[in-house]
Amino acid sequence: MADLAFLAATIITMISTIDRDPRGGAAHARLEIGPALAPRSRRRVCVVSETYPPEINGVAMTLARLVDGLRGRGHAVSVVRPRQWVDRRGPLRDPEEFLVHGAPLPGYGGLQIGLPAAGALRRHWTRHRPDVVYVATEGPLGWSAVRAATRLRLPVVSGFHTNFHSYAKHYHAGWIVRVVAGYLRRFHNRTTATVVATADLRARLNALGFTNLSVLGRGVDSGLFTPERRCAALRAAWGVSEHDIVALYVGRIAPEKNLELAVEAHRAMQQVGGARRFVLVGDGPQRAALQKRHPDLVFCGAIIGEQLAAHYASADVFLFPSETETFGNVVLEAMASGLALVAYDYAAARMHVTHGETGVLIPYGQAAAFVAGAAELARSPLRLARMRRRAPASLASVAWPRVIERFEAILSDALGQRRTPS
Repeated sequence: MADLAFLAATIITMISTIDRDPRGGAAHARLEIGPALAPRSRRRVCVVSETYPPEINGVAMTLARLVDGLRGRGHAVSVVRPRQWVDRRGPLRDPEEFLVHGAPLPGYGGLQIGLPAAGALRRHWTRHRPDVVYVATEGPLGWSAVRAATRLRLPVVSGFHTNFHSYAKHYHAGWIVRVVAGYLRRFHNRTTATVVATADLRARLNALGFTNLSVLGRGVDSGLFTPERRCAALRAAWGVSEHDIVALYVGRIAPEKNLELAVEAHRAMQQVGGARRFVLVGDGPQRAALQKRHPDLVFCGAIIGEQLAAHYASADVFLFPSETETFGNVVLEAMASGLALVAYDYAAARMHVTHGETGVLIPYGQAAAFVAGAAELARSPLRLARMRRRAPASLASVAWPRVIERFEAILSDALGQRRTPS
């Protein structure tokens, strides 16, 4: 069973590492945060992750926000991550980063997966003992971090950032779903608490036997993602006028994102006289095949920062048919940019989209209803315009400083319990 658990951990880490989000989510600004903590409240926090900037993906972006936010509130935060190829080209970005050994990921040049490092972590934490450890990923490095923390009697909070057991079927690894789910349950139940992104994910994991779950939502940078970045020149480059409807997808172009359904929805929107163009931002293993089958679609590749924000704001409808999200940061970015959403009713969409007001929520997994919902929205340009106006205002209370405060409270609770992993 130990060998199976390690195999599951390796597959989990590979999926986590290759699930790069080419939209450039790791580019982040410094947070505007509340007052710093008094010196006596200052904690030493160590974040352990298989993925972290300079990698670009949703998990890396979220962790960078959390680290910056905790530091801004007066905490001393260190990071443990695998050494990446980019680290060989210059000095460390951050003196508080402790790099461990990685291994090349076949087929994804330049990426490394984290290897077990329990001994190195015990030595490092003996010299620089943290008050609490946050283990963000469940691969070999994460597993060894939990083991090292156990030996040193350090409280550990873990993060459930990716639905790996759901991903397996998209990568033709259904045979290992049960093994992966069991491994994840054992991994997280060894920690003091596990952070999940939504209440419905907490309920699903509870039903699978996960314990001590805490909900931590996500924020959005409304200064970067705003309707004000709408660009007529960009729309003209897409071959559309101001009155045409543009559908958009942002994220990884990969099997687990269910993009053939998004294309089908776009075709249905075209048939009713809407959605002149479908723009896809991102990259991934499905891009070449999808581009060959649908040469009329606009594939923009990986873009970041203000250019990414302009692409969001210059579209009208965000098609998001993924069934494997733990949250979906792109939902918040699209809404903040003034797009109406068509998405399944779970994760971030359930939390933030009001059906008929800021988007269209589709019962989970009902592909025909997804296509019909997109087509119906295209038939109603006035309804679409109303949704687009309301979407940014609906996120007025969604801000990273609140998320940071919640994360700080979860870590403090774990430290207060003084319950170490068993």
